[in-house]
Amino acid sequence: MKKFVEGSHAIAEIIAKCRPGVISAYPITPQTHIVEGLAKLIADGELDAEFINVESEHSAASVVLGASATGVRVYTATSSQGLLLMAEVLFNIAGMRLPVVLTCANRAVSAPINIWNDHQDSMTVRDSGWIQFYAENIQEAIDLHVIAYKVAEDKRISLPALVGIDGYVLTHAFEVVDMPEEDQVQSFLPPLDPVVKLDPDDPKSMGLLGAPDVYMETRYAIAKTMEDALGVIKEASEAYSQVVGRKVGGLVEAYRVEDAEKVLVAMGSLVGTIKDVVDELREKGEKVGVLKIITYRPFPKDEIYEALKGAKYVGVVEKAVSLGADSPLFSEVASLLYKKGADAKVNSFTVGLGGRDISPAQIRQIFQEVEKDEGESRFIGLNEKLLEA
Repeated sequence: MKKFVEGSHAIAEIIAKCRPGVISAYPITPQTHIVEGLAKLIADGELDAEFINVESEHSAASVVLGASATGVRVYTATSSQGLLLMAEVLFNIAGMRLPVVLTCANRAVSAPINIWNDHQDSMTVRDSGWIQFYAENIQEAIDLHVIAYKVAEDKRISLPALVGIDGYVLTHAFEVVDMPEEDQVQSFLPPLDPVVKLDPDDPKSMGLLGAPDVYMETRYAIAKTMEDALGVIKEASEAYSQVVGRKVGGLVEAYRVEDAEKVLVAMGSLVGTIKDVVDELREKGEKVGVLKIITYRPFPKDEIYEALKGAKYVGVVEKAVSLGADSPLFSEVASLLYKKGADAKVNSFTVGLGGRDISPAQIRQIFQEVEKDEGESRFIGLNEKLLEA
């Protein structure tokens, strides 16, 4: 069904069609519209679920941890400092192998206080054991939430999943979307049947002390499951595409890279701007393309290498930094290409921190600068007068 809808409300609607039994979240900009929408659906009797009000994001994560441990499908959402406040519990959720689904309305972190978009928040918890997806547009955000539940709840995986959507750029924007019907979602996503759950009639313990003789094996098991998840994500994406009648999800999307000499790598809504510039430069005869990373954790090494192995120049464009080191996505892409012996020259470009606009002119600049000295880390769009102050 075609709808013209705000991104946050579209996510609330698709989550409702996934039928979680427990929802808990603390309001923080810019994710608030999502849980407001879900609270209204519950209050209006359109969703049979418990909405539990809490005093912090740490408590919201703790609530969905506990509910998921009893075998209930759950949902939460957060942003920025809220995600960081959840960090302790996020590691617990993954370590307990609970299939929680969380929306991160990506937002910059303090200080200084900033309520606009970049990816620093979810990048900070990239090693927590959560599957991570990033959406380019509202349509993709809708589809990725359904796929997230399917993959997280698969008994071969049983790990939590985070869907990153760019704050304001997607959460507060309106777009025409193809909203799946509830029967389509339900046919694809059967009721949760967890591997293990807390049950008084069948007593078990979860989250126990892991001494040195067992702890390392728990980390290894999650690492190996992450590798397995790559295939399950592809499988779920293909199956869901059949249900809704269009291609959705997956690990990466290669846009006009087949014969490209210059390829930019990026995630999230930024990719839309890059695609427009790619089309513009292609009309002028330039061999350029863009590789969109949809699944960031687990990191789809083979698919990324296959898309980039023929390029002469690769520019990794990201809305995050690793202060004191190279930016996170660049570090992983560069390491992958060097390990596999690719000939491409790889450079890093940081853009859009704190919600700063990313213009087509800046993307054109990046396509020019991608040929410069290899390994350079460049901030695009800096205000030099502020740096001099």
